[in-house]
Amino acid sequence: MEAGIVGLPNVGKSTLFNALTQSKQAQSANYPFCTIDPNEGIVPVPDGRLARISKYIVPKKLVPTALKLVDIAGIVKGASEGEGLGNKFLTHIREVDAILQVCRCFEDPDVIHVSGKVDPLSDIEIVEIELLLADAQTVDSTLSKAERAAKSGDKDMIARVAVLKKCKEQLAKDEPLRKLEWDKDEKKIIASYGFLSAKPILYVANVDETDLKGEGPLVQKVREFAAKVGAGVVPVCAKLEAEIAELDEADRAGMLEASGLTEPALAVLAREAYRTLGLQSYFTAGEQEVRAWPVPVGATAPQAAGVIHSDFEKGFIRVEIYSLEDLEQYKGEKEIRAAGKLRVEGKAYVMKDGDICHFLFN
Repeated sequence: MEAGIVGLPNVGKSTLFNALTQSKQAQSANYPFCTIDPNEGIVPVPDGRLARISKYIVPKKLVPTALKLVDIAGIVKGASEGEGLGNKFLTHIREVDAILQVCRCFEDPDVIHVSGKVDPLSDIEIVEIELLLADAQTVDSTLSKAERAAKSGDKDMIARVAVLKKCKEQLAKDEPLRKLEWDKDEKKIIASYGFLSAKPILYVANVDETDLKGEGPLVQKVREFAAKVGAGVVPVCAKLEAEIAELDEADRAGMLEASGLTEPALAVLAREAYRTLGLQSYFTAGEQEVRAWPVPVGATAPQAAGVIHSDFEKGFIRVEIYSLEDLEQYKGEKEIRAAGKLRVEGKAYVMKDGDICHFLFN
């Protein structure tokens, strides 16, 4: 699964992307549309539980889970009608699973804002409207075809017509599709059309060095808006984070301390993006490695096994599970087993965040 970094031009998207992926390449020039093709990067998701597990099961390496990020060039008002680089950018958004919208929450006369003023709520509205308009176009172009096909009695087409009509009603109210409740089958239909406003969203408030905790009035506006729509907000100073990412470990720690940070804000952002994608982690632990594995919330044990290898899911027999808390209490797997704390679960088991697992398969 992957998330796309979106926003208006010159809000700090590429600076943020380069910091997240610890890119050493030169920063893009200060003008719109400098990122024409989407850059992609793999970002580790920091998880302190890996180190906690390794205190008792000492591995050769620790392997965090990761997420894929796509840096998508700036959207402008009218993109759905071809303004700027228009539909090309919207197509790139269509291909990701979640949206990270960077909102500019800092003043800087040297960095030109495409709208001529710094207003994060206006930026959010512009992007949202373009997503809604693009979705409305998709519905208009597909609904009539689906209705004609449904006349034959095709159950799949009848279901698609129902979903498309529900989407049309929502979009007519200028409301994003992510606000609607969908069952499992409806979600599959939604995914097949790649509706933009159905994708979960996380707002990234790009602040300056004087407001690292995001307590200023511009960020508060974003927080209030996000609370109304059920979205998260992460304040990040992309400029500072880019500088921190370029440092070696020792210098990085010193700069964090000097800035009053316990960890890079990018670590918080990676974890929040992970959750926005609907993911959680389970662990495998042995002498070779202690590894975090990504799995969708609600996944069953066989599906989790399939993340490691498809054969694990096909031949799944059972899974042995214990918790990190049990490991810290009993100090080892042998002791956990002796205390009767090792659980054996079957195919119907729904994975919990933080499960430490041994899969048995045929």
